[in-house]
Amino acid sequence: MEELVKLQEVTKAFKDFWGKSKSLAVKNLSLSVEKGEIFGLLGPNGSGKSTTLKLILGLLYPNRGRIAVLGKPPGNNTAKQFIGYLPEEDYLYSYLNGRETLDFYGKIFNIPSRARRERIDFLIDLLGMKAYQRRPVGEYSKGMARRIGLASALINDPDLLILDEPTNGMDPIGTREMKNLLLELKTKGKTIIISTHLLSDIESICDRIGILYQGEFIAIDKVDKLLLPYKGEHHPLENFFIDKIQQEREKRDNKKKLEISKEKEETVSVKKSDIDQELLNKLLKK
Repeated sequence: MEELVKLQEVTKAFKDFWGKSKSLAVKNLSLSVEKGEIFGLLGPNGSGKSTTLKLILGLLYPNRGRIAVLGKPPGNNTAKQFIGYLPEEDYLYSYLNGRETLDFYGKIFNIPSRARRERIDFLIDLLGMKAYQRRPVGEYSKGMARRIGLASALINDPDLLILDEPTNGMDPIGTREMKNLLLELKTKGKTIIISTHLLSDIESICDRIGILYQGEFIAIDKVDKLLLPYKGEHHPLENFFIDKIQQEREKRDNKKKLEISKEKEETVSVKKSDIDQELLNKLLKK
């Protein structure tokens, strides 16, 4: 299968004012996403999900490691023409209406006027926005804003679609429609990376998932394989996710306690050595 996204041993550290490493967002991260699959990027808040997406998009640069997107370096202008991105927060011009917003993004991709109108009509119909297409987006609800944001991400008919919390603010009906739309896009050969902390959103649509914890993958595989031990349970992905996170926390806490214990033992040993040396010196003086 063709790999559309590939990360190899990628590390990203954020620095403070003095140039010193402040926090490690992702550490030695490796990932490949194949053409035509839906990959779910999961993890608790602050686990590195959004940072990973921004690295793929070329909005951030890694300190170490290699990234290829559509066979090009992240941020390559040629590759950008085939990528659609929905950020976690909606960045929309409040004074533009829905159609004007889509027209604006269509012009960015240099889509000809007639093709742009046809594409806008198609997306408005696809995402059920006819009733408010002429309303300024500043008056949109959170769910409506997510729809126009997704339409903007689809304006260039991308091969790779990257979605950060796509159902944020949507009601149950909107969430179901979003999931159905993503499955429909998959049937058309689109590759989708979706990041979310709402596990029910992606359990039924993802081919594979990866769970990030403190910038590292602690699980990554096909959904059916990972959830096999939880078959028959209510909310199997939620149960698997919680168990995996708790296990990892306990593992790291135990490791930290062991390191602290060793440090204390070494400190005590050093102090004892100092005392023994001091006693020896006194005896020699006598």
